[in-house]
Amino acid sequence: MMNASSHLHRLSSTEPLSSLLPKPFILSKAISSRSSPACLLPTRRRTLEFHGKQKRLSIRASVTDHVKGVEISKEKASSVKAVVRATAPGLLSDLGFTKPLDVIQDLVGKTLFLELVSGEIDSGLEKTIKGYAHKVRTEKEEVIYESKFEVPAGFGEIGAVVVENEHHKEMFLNNIVLDGLPNGPIHFNCSSWVHSKFDNPIKRIFFSNKSYLPKYTPTGLKKLRETELQNLRVDDGKQREKSDRIYDYDTYNDLGDPDNSSEDLARPVLGSKVHPYPRRCRTGRPRCKKDRMSETRSDSVYVPRDEAFEEVKQMTFQTNAVKSVLHALLPQLEVVLLNPDLGFPHFTAIDTLFQEGIPVPKDKNFFQLIIPRLVKAITGRGDSVLQFETPQMIERDKFSWFRDEEFSRQTLAGLNPYSLQLVTEWPIKSKLDPEIYGPSESLITSELVEKEIKGVMTIDEALKQKKMFMLDYHDLLLPYVNKVREIEGITLYGSRTLFFLTMDGTLRPLAIELTRPPVGDKPQWKQVFTPGWDGTSCWLWRLAKAHVCAHDAGYHQLVVHWLRTHCCTEPYIIAANRQLSAMHPIYRLLHPHFRYTMEINALARQSLINAGGIIESCFSPGKYAIELSSAAYDQLWRFDMEALPADLIRRGMAVEDPTAEHGLKLTIEDYPFANDGLILWDTIKQWVRDYVNHYYPEPSLVESDEELQDWWTEVRTKGHADKKDEPWWPVLKTPEDLVNVLTTIIWVAAGHHAAVNFGQYVYAGYFPNRPTIARTNMPTEDPVDEEFKNFLHKPEFALLKCFPSQIQATKVMAVLDVLSNHSPDEEYLGDQMEPSWAENPVIKAAFERFSGRLKELEGIIDERNTNLNLKNRAGAGVVPYELLKPLSKPGVTGMGVPNSISI
Repeated sequence: MMNASSHLHRLSSTEPLSSLLPKPFILSKAISSRSSPACLLPTRRRTLEFHGKQKRLSIRASVTDHVKGVEISKEKASSVKAVVRATAPGLLSDLGFTKPLDVIQDLVGKTLFLELVSGEIDSGLEKTIKGYAHKVRTEKEEVIYESKFEVPAGFGEIGAVVVENEHHKEMFLNNIVLDGLPNGPIHFNCSSWVHSKFDNPIKRIFFSNKSYLPKYTPTGLKKLRETELQNLRVDDGKQREKSDRIYDYDTYNDLGDPDNSSEDLARPVLGSKVHPYPRRCRTGRPRCKKDRMSETRSDSVYVPRDEAFEEVKQMTFQTNAVKSVLHALLPQLEVVLLNPDLGFPHFTAIDTLFQEGIPVPKDKNFFQLIIPRLVKAITGRGDSVLQFETPQMIERDKFSWFRDEEFSRQTLAGLNPYSLQLVTEWPIKSKLDPEIYGPSESLITSELVEKEIKGVMTIDEALKQKKMFMLDYHDLLLPYVNKVREIEGITLYGSRTLFFLTMDGTLRPLAIELTRPPVGDKPQWKQVFTPGWDGTSCWLWRLAKAHVCAHDAGYHQLVVHWLRTHCCTEPYIIAANRQLSAMHPIYRLLHPHFRYTMEINALARQSLINAGGIIESCFSPGKYAIELSSAAYDQLWRFDMEALPADLIRRGMAVEDPTAEHGLKLTIEDYPFANDGLILWDTIKQWVRDYVNHYYPEPSLVESDEELQDWWTEVRTKGHADKKDEPWWPVLKTPEDLVNVLTTIIWVAAGHHAAVNFGQYVYAGYFPNRPTIARTNMPTEDPVDEEFKNFLHKPEFALLKCFPSQIQATKVMAVLDVLSNHSPDEEYLGDQMEPSWAENPVIKAAFERFSGRLKELEGIIDERNTNLNLKNRAGAGVVPYELLKPLSKPGVTGMGVPNSISI
């Protein structure tokens, strides 16, 4: 705005304003010929444009249908240099027939068209300055472009840059810096793919690193803020293209392949009243011919362009490793291991996977390059073998997997610390219909329990003192038992495993109950197995443990891991991009925790959880695996219970206690996952509280934030539509409500996922510790004379026969190895400050406190792992509990908490 001392010349004219200005200035009453189509920039957007290098001119104009007035003042303009840093495979490579055209564009200085947008308006007009950026140099993997602008005094603070890519190939825009302004440089963190204008005419909008709630948006940026959100939620019904950035919802209707007549690959659609499920990102692929509700499958699955892994990052190398294992290595294993039902003949044959390996017939150099940890060259022979690294658990104690105390310990400090629950009701009874599933009463009786605990206390005393705990997979699995048993080579039971908390704080298994519901003319079968002292009882107990481990492995992978982290997080991401502007402070808080999740989920739908994929072929529920996760979502999932404290209380593993640390008293004091997790939870929550309170100093700001409320409403009504009417959904009325919701989301993406993912190879790499499938029934169920005689003669062979086959075991081990791996440029919790946080002194200080507390947690965990009084995490041959240590070096380490679910 011009001040009163300016020399003003007032003019009135009905002539076009451009005729009154010295060239090359242009004033447009609407949009210039270079502007984007109406779908990007509304036709009512009125802009005041500045071109050229006049140094002492300030313009104020008012335009309706005709120009009515203009003020011209001589003031000093700022000479501003725009520096753009980009990465594009097309710019770093000589491949592609459009390369010469792009080189010409670089030579003539027309690579990127930039439009600087002021945060102010002048008499209703947006103010912009336009110009080209030209390539000046290449630095390592970055290409640097520069442009010079003359910014008139009174132009106002630049709040956005609109970008058009003049190349024929997309490029990855890292950031833009405007230098030379009176108040210092302005930074724009882009981290985004910019499509070629030849692929899509819509220009890209990037906002500066300043964050604004909607009501505080600078006037000159309001239209752009709305436009950018509209561009991300286009609903045109079309099939999505790779370069699209459109976020929308769909059901999980692409897991099956009903049109494939050669195999039984039809699967139910997940996301309905019959099969409730979270929503995924819509791809718009054509419908199947045989099932119009299902979507056809393809070799690549659409995700919005910025959700894909950056090709320039080493994270992509990690993804390539996953794809190489899924699409190249596993088929080669099927060639080598011809008999899919062949088991391991003896335990030493399992050891050869680590000592000698399996020959790999395909291009050895390819595998050695992509997955060198798995595929190794044989010196002197020129061959390659798939040779597994010995998991840390077996390296420390080769026979730990065989011991009951390790079986129990892993419920507290292993791969699945989310299933153990306190026994609060006695006797134990099923809630399933006894008319369908048989008698509901458990055969685990008071007499049996008191016998197993050797008269230490009565069952009533044990319950009162909170000494009884259980893994309960009975009611969830029992409805699938008969269906699963129709699949050749797989069996299933409903199971309950009872534990007793000893005086030294460790758990001791007391009993395992396996149940088969009635089938045909056979009544319900159930039997309780205990750790016996005679040979037959001992081996039956070991077989029963193998079945329970398979149940736990399936539940962990399908529910605790896939459903509760990967699957349930995707709707938060879709809704955030559709409803929260990129300049919204909450979007900027959440964005690091959403990176790459949609990409890895798309890969899972393509090769892991799909019909005939790794999960179905190698885990106990078989073809009903993902359907079972839908049942778990229906029966068990609640957003308000995904917070760590709420989850512990729900399972009876903690009670609220305002006098205790973290406000909770743990039922089992030495519970490594909970002990470390609660510190991490509180640390995240304090960081989120500091952040939220800065942007929402008044409670009313939360309720009045339209974008925030629309985001949370859409999470509930669209992203989790099958549960939209549940009464437990939190309501966002106060800053503390928002703190709780955001802390839960960040915990799930960071802490929860790290705890159940990065220990997969450590604990399941030696598959007898966590067999993923049980292939044979218990010898005592409908015993056939010959089978039972074989069991008595050689029980070890019966256990090996129950374990996964060779092909199943090696497939799972290979997949778990790459899924447990940290990329060299992994982004860990609290390790890297986002650019928008660094520019705000209050947020920067809060993040530094957050980062400091996480470093303290590292030391606390190290100290705890040396305390021999904590028997569930320290001791002879015991793997120290490090899954929630925030940082890690690259590789399979069994530690490290990344920001997001990126693997």
